[in-house]
Amino acid sequence: MKSNFKSFLDELDLIVAKDPATSNRLEAFLCSSGYHGILFYRFAHILWKHNWKLTARLISQFGRFLTGVEIHPGAKIGKNFFIDHGMGTVIGETTVIGDNVMMYHGVTLGGISSSSKKGAKRHPTIEDNVIIGSGAQVLGPITIGKNAKIGANATVVKDVAPDTTVIGVAAHKTDAAKGSKFMAYGISLKSPDPYDKKLEELEAKIAELEKKLKKL
Repeated sequence: MKSNFKSFLDELDLIVAKDPATSNRLEAFLCSSGYHGILFYRFAHILWKHNWKLTARLISQFGRFLTGVEIHPGAKIGKNFFIDHGMGTVIGETTVIGDNVMMYHGVTLGGISSSSKKGAKRHPTIEDNVIIGSGAQVLGPITIGKNAKIGANATVVKDVAPDTTVIGVAAHKTDAAKGSKFMAYGISLKSPDPYDKKLEELEAKIAELEKKLKKL
């Protein structure tokens, strides 16, 4: 019981630490819709494991109605999971989430397989200490490695290596977060998108070729 209470307090402290708009545990407990969605999930997940699956789904849907957070009770979620803002989050049945993962609103951890086989892995595996920015779509039975960062609005359909940051559609690697432990929304403004750099190089090359053509 004491261990469960400590875990409860640790989760509230995590919200206070990671959300600048939340100043104390009471505010975190009363005002964090993402945290409320997780509480509904944890209750529904216990029922799911005991084969009360319809009841678990009903509780999950009720939680979705109240919080805007849709987490299938069959998903497996580790410790210290935090969804900032929460609204529009969708987490599929076969999703696996490790410890200390942070997500923002509007994220989908979804499946793209048309397989109807029961128990088939259709959704992502998110390893420990991952940050996923708002609006990101992480799709299919892929793995997002430890300490990875997914930028806001990225679409990810391939594995992401540990300690890597990906951005864009389709998601591609950037070195923007090297040496950074935390990055809000999985994005840093310090370094440019490598694709932007390539486009600038191509534009400069085209301009150079146009000058040569004019001389000819």
